[in-house]
Amino acid sequence: MNEPTTRPWTRPHDWAEVVIGVVVALSPLWMTTDNTAMWTLVVLGALIALDGLASLAMPGMVYGEGIQIVLGALLFISPWVMGYADLVGASWTAWVGGVLTVVAGAAAMPIAQATHRTAGQH
Repeated sequence: MNEPTTRPWTRPHDWAEVVIGVVVALSPLWMTTDNTAMWTLVVLGALIALDGLASLAMPGMVYGEGIQIVLGALLFISPWVMGYADLVGASWTAWVGGVLTVVAGAAAMPIAQATHRTAGQH
């Protein structure tokens, strides 16, 4: 039963991270942003998607899920820290994307740890 989670490119949590990252990164195309909001969403979204791809390729990479949680938290606080909380669409994208990224990363953490242990990776 654990077999699908140990194979690369099969973990749904990591696919969710990739999709969330792509949506966040592309969101400035369909919503009003300023320069700061646009680059914050593009950079954090791209990092979330790239880390999700890395986790898909290497299922036992436990620290990748930790990075996802940190990136999700950064995305969530970015409207206040970067000063674009007055841009409703960009703020809600950051808040929802951040929460979903943290949830996906936290949910994938036990699976990545189990995969790491069974694969004997260091």
